[in-house]
Amino acid sequence: MTLEGKRVAVLAENLYQDLEVWYPLLRMREAGAEVKVVGTGSAKTYTSKHGYEVEVDASADEVSAADFDAIIIPGGYAPDLMRRYPAMVNLVREAFQKGKIVAAICHAGWLPASAGILKGRKMTSFFAIKDDMINAGAEWVDEEVVRDGNLITSRMPSDLPAFCQEIIKALEE
Repeated sequence: MTLEGKRVAVLAENLYQDLEVWYPLLRMREAGAEVKVVGTGSAKTYTSKHGYEVEVDASADEVSAADFDAIIIPGGYAPDLMRRYPAMVNLVREAFQKGKIVAAICHAGWLPASAGILKGRKMTSFFAIKDDMINAGAEWVDEEVVRDGNLITSRMPSDLPAFCQEIIKALEE
C-alpha cells in the first residue's frame, strides 16, 4: 500500500457530485490512506445530486489541517454550500498554507476561491466557473489535471483517474 500512514479528508455537503466524492474516497483507501469524510456540520449525512448518501466522520469545526496530509474537494453544487461555513473555508486555507495537498475538481474551485488561495496559481476547473477562478486571481487552463505546488485541480468526472493519480503521486513525495 503506497499511502499507508497518510491521512486524507474528503469534504462533503448536500448536492455533491456522486463520483467526485466516492471515486477519490475509495481510490485513496485502496492505496492505503486513512480517509475521513468531513462535512460542514449541518448534518450527519449528505445527499448527492442523484440521491446517494455519504455519512460524515467529523465536521470541519472538529478537525484541523494538522489532522490531514491532503484535502479533497468534490464538485457538484456542494462547494457553493461548503463555502458558507467559516470552518470549512478555514480548513482549506490552513491546509494550503501548511503545504498540505488541496485537490479540487469540477465546481470545487469555488471553495479555494473563497479561501483566498488561488491568486497567482495555475489551475483548471469545470469551464462554467472559469471566470470565477480568473477573478480569484488564478491562471486558468483547460487541461485534464493541473498541479501547481500543493494545489491539484481537474475539470470533471471523466478526469477522475488522472486527478487521483496526481494526488497519490503528490502524497508519495
